[in-house]
Amino acid sequence: MSSHIMPTYARLAVTFERGEGAWLWDENQQRYLDALSGIAVCNLGHAHPAVHEAICQQSAKLLHTSNLYQIASQEKLADKLIQMSGMTNVFFSNSGAEANEAAIKLARKFGHSKGIEIPKIIVMDKSFHGRTLATLSATGNAKIQQGFEPLVEGFIRVPYNDIAAIKTVLAENSSVVAILVEPIQGEGGVNIPASDYLNQIRALCDEYDVLMMLDEIQTGIGRTGKFLAFQHNEIIPDVCTLAKALGNGVPIGACLAHGKAADLFVAGNHGSTFGGNPLACSAAFAVLNTLKNSDLIAQATEKGNTICDAFQEKLNSNAHVLNIRHLGLMIGIELDTPCTELVGKALSAGLLINVTQDKVIRLLPPLVIDTNQITQLVDTLSTLIQEHTNP
Repeated sequence: MSSHIMPTYARLAVTFERGEGAWLWDENQQRYLDALSGIAVCNLGHAHPAVHEAICQQSAKLLHTSNLYQIASQEKLADKLIQMSGMTNVFFSNSGAEANEAAIKLARKFGHSKGIEIPKIIVMDKSFHGRTLATLSATGNAKIQQGFEPLVEGFIRVPYNDIAAIKTVLAENSSVVAILVEPIQGEGGVNIPASDYLNQIRALCDEYDVLMMLDEIQTGIGRTGKFLAFQHNEIIPDVCTLAKALGNGVPIGACLAHGKAADLFVAGNHGSTFGGNPLACSAAFAVLNTLKNSDLIAQATEKGNTICDAFQEKLNSNAHVLNIRHLGLMIGIELDTPCTELVGKALSAGLLINVTQDKVIRLLPPLVIDTNQITQLVDTLSTLIQEHTNP
């Protein structure tokens, strides 16, 4: 490993040089089943033909002009994104953190438009919204905030999946302008709330005239069995942020607005040098077009059920497995003891996984994973879990 790279990651000792679908190959041509998708990024798998073709065609024509000018591929992507989401308009950025920064700015602009001098945003314990200073401050993880104080003010934290706590804050604090929440907490441990949680938040936002802002950076682009997770609840938020799988590996983020949030930004309020550039937008359009013209999103529900049913069958008698939870292909297996060492053991067995909150095995396989790969995933990981919990 180069000594000239800042040690911000505890990287595993493997270097991948090529991929295809759910497979990755390292420098020694050892093959690995990718059950993490680059942390929910490569939903269409690696080297998807449509994305590859879009990148090649666009790179041969034009990479960058800046947002001082109209960008045809950006407008085309915006139209497709709005069509598939039901939102009204979009600001394009380069990452999820940047998309959430835009959402936070929208919330503050909304508050100031109502005469609120110090706007507050309700956020959740165990949430994750990014590593920039504002998104880090919104994140509900004291460990990753340590050393970066003073944090940005203006956030009120409540427990996840606790409507009563939200009601209390709203009733006692007239400076609240928005609620920012993940439909499912990914980094927080694949925490899935009550089925009507988002519906109740929507109703409270309407009652108290605050913005409902959903961080769909990990749940979006088909992962949960709907294009966006909020579509399970048949609601529309005021703000929705996307990134990760939107470009299938090409960096792009998006902050979508609707209703009372759609007209908050005017020229000069926000910007990005690279956001919405022709290359990223062409790749993202290929992703959306592929999803729109296939049954991959519907298959995410079926494949997720198949995977979790198989894990339940193999691990049902293991008392150390506390819970197996999922929505579509966003899966968490919670153990009663820390299990971070399983990441390295799985790597040695040719499987890529992740552990969050020390005890939750997080699986985010690509939507293109097939039946044989599902069997390999379940068999390999079940064996590793049995060996870890019953040494």
